[in-house]
Amino acid sequence: MVKALITGITGMDGSHLTELLLSKGYSVHGLVRRNSAYEVNNIEHLKDKVIIHYGDLLAEHDLALLIHDLQPDEIYNLAAQSDVQLSFECPEYTNLVNYHAVLRMLQAIRNFAPFTTKFYQASTSEMFGNSIPPQNEDSNMFPASPYGASKLGAFYECNIYRKSYGMFICNGILFNHESERRGLNFVTRKVTKAAARIKLGLQDSLELGNLDAKRDWGYAPDYVYAMWLMLQQDKPDDYAIGTGESRSIRELLEEAFGYVNLDWQQYVSVNDNYKRPNDVNYLQADSSKARKVLGWKPTVTFSEMIRRMVENDLVKERELVSVK
Repeated sequence: MVKALITGITGMDGSHLTELLLSKGYSVHGLVRRNSAYEVNNIEHLKDKVIIHYGDLLAEHDLALLIHDLQPDEIYNLAAQSDVQLSFECPEYTNLVNYHAVLRMLQAIRNFAPFTTKFYQASTSEMFGNSIPPQNEDSNMFPASPYGASKLGAFYECNIYRKSYGMFICNGILFNHESERRGLNFVTRKVTKAAARIKLGLQDSLELGNLDAKRDWGYAPDYVYAMWLMLQQDKPDDYAIGTGESRSIRELLEEAFGYVNLDWQQYVSVNDNYKRPNDVNYLQADSSKARKVLGWKPTVTFSEMIRRMVENDLVKERELVSVK
């Protein structure tokens, strides 16, 4: 039985990856911060099938001890401070979690399981910043936020350890991906929840920042499958993962509000306070390498993904009303 350790197991990606690995017969272990122990809704249905270890990525000794004792075949590092806006407000903490903790993890693997543990690092398209789209593994990287910069630092460290010590390390440069389990601090879920609540008469309006920013959005279960594929290859490498199609926030609003037969322009306004100090304007993936080497491709369209998210929010909001 293959043994996997997932950091960030309670997050959107972590829960979808857990389901995938369990379906493949893995023994799944998850690292959870104690103060996040109650935030387990995404894996509530899996709690009897996984083994939870309480700890913190910033506790170097605890992390090293876990890797030493567990000796996992695969590690998926999905834990991060992933809120781009928050990274401007808390740049030091963002760097500690997204960069320093990764370096400590790499060092622990090097010390205790350098040739037996495969490591997946969750990189991000935010590392590209405003480089010319479409972006792939060879594109210039000019991060426009502390979040993107912290992830780029970890990306480079992973490459250094892979080349210097012969470790099996892959960076998954994932473009934006969403699902029904996406947190409410992300714009896609803000939009789908607002569309559902406004349709049900529970909310009057929605305020957003930059409506012209364009992103390459895909469905999270497709993307965690790409993570798994990377660690099944004979050689480690880095892969850009995305749909190859980019849409603006305005198009996201049209899709979500259109599904519930509402005109988003009647309900959405721009609040400059939600705009980032330095925004990324246009991200679009060139995933030709992943399609050729991994045999990966997206299976759920943007429209279908947004439909599922809006429907899910409609169900949740109706349930909350009935409880009240």
